[in-house]
Amino acid sequence: MTSRPDHSQRLGRMKFRAWHRGTREADYMIGGFFDRYHAEWDEEAMRWFEDLLDHDDVDVMAWALQTQDAPERFHGPLLERLQRIDYVTI
Repeated sequence: MTSRPDHSQRLGRMKFRAWHRGTREADYMIGGFFDRYHAEWDEEAMRWFEDLLDHDDVDVMAWALQTQDAPERFHGPLLERLQRIDYVTI
């Protein structure tokens, strides 16, 4: 029987997945978003981000850049923050 990961373990996994996407651009965008906002997230926001991480980088980046519509379940304040792209620092 495996136990569910605790809050800090979940955050650690999300951070790793956010910063190891496969391209530098996606790492900066998705990892930067995680770094900037994760401290404010409640359970619902964490589930939203975990769901986002399950999608291909090209899709997530297109949703953030608003060149492609995101699925309805992603609409809301977190997507709006993702679309600001004010969290990318290089």
